[in-house]
Amino acid sequence: MASNLDLFPTPVVSGLAFQGEAVASGEEADLIERIDEQSLSPFRFQQWTGKRLTRSFGWSYDFETGSFTQTEPIPEWLYTVKRRAERFAGLAEGDLVQALLIRYDPGAGIGWHRDRPVFGHVVGLSLGNAATLRLRQRRADGFRRAKIELPPRSIYHLSGEVRHNWEHSIAPLELPRWSITFRSLAR
Repeated sequence: MASNLDLFPTPVVSGLAFQGEAVASGEEADLIERIDEQSLSPFRFQQWTGKRLTRSFGWSYDFETGSFTQTEPIPEWLYTVKRRAERFAGLAEGDLVQALLIRYDPGAGIGWHRDRPVFGHVVGLSLGNAATLRLRQRRADGFRRAKIELPPRSIYHLSGEVRHNWEHSIAPLELPRWSITFRSLAR
């Protein structure tokens, strides 16, 4: 049985990469503390307010107005993990220009979605407690489905087919979880 330290020999879906133990446990604790120190706000989608708390750096997409604007720069305390995420995804330094901090309190999750087309690569770092990243692809006869477990301190990368032709979601969680999602801009 492969450990969660290994990349999947064959991706669950083309374009999905995963690695466990992307950060050490002490670094994870520091990142969680830093995320909790930020001014996190409930996620808003049109007239709906989500249970997860978020904050964007670099670029921000406003789901109420449909506007995409630059916001505060990515803070220095994220530089080390951002560079690690770029290397993991095979990207050049500076390619990841947006950081989204998320805290999932018990009962919070993310519904089915595809990241906005203004974004290119999506690289997520999972912290605190495990979650399941669910994937589905719409087909004429229903959905093709897949999933991957995201243990604490793991990292994943969505590109190509899984990024553009699949939706993803996180089921509501029983335990708190934090994540840092980095994105590049679409070319």
